[in-house]
Amino acid sequence: MFQIDDNFLASLGLANLPQEEKDKMKAHIYETLEMRVGMTLASNMTEAQLDEFEQLMNKNDEEGALKWLETNFPNYRQVVADELEKLKQEIAGAAPQIAEASGVQPSTPPAPQQPQQ
Repeated sequence: MFQIDDNFLASLGLANLPQEEKDKMKAHIYETLEMRVGMTLASNMTEAQLDEFEQLMNKNDEEGALKWLETNFPNYRQVVADELEKLKQEIAGAAPQIAEASGVQPSTPPAPQQPQQ
């Protein structure tokens, strides 16, 4: 699906961050994405569904939670993709300020790859 790694940060203009800052940024992005996806899905759940899903999460049953989502919200991967795209745009827009706050120059994101014909 996607990976939030150093290449992901580079694609947003944050390749020059010190590694410690990259690690913090990746954790922050993952937590933010998880929260946004959860809120979006939760807004479409019934009380019973919320309780059922919460039980799986409280048990740290990630595999069960994933299967539950696939069954009850087959579009959840699209929700993740949509929220990730919004988050990427926000971060890319703030990359110069993030880099400046870390005392580095923002990097230039790689140009999008053109499809081969």
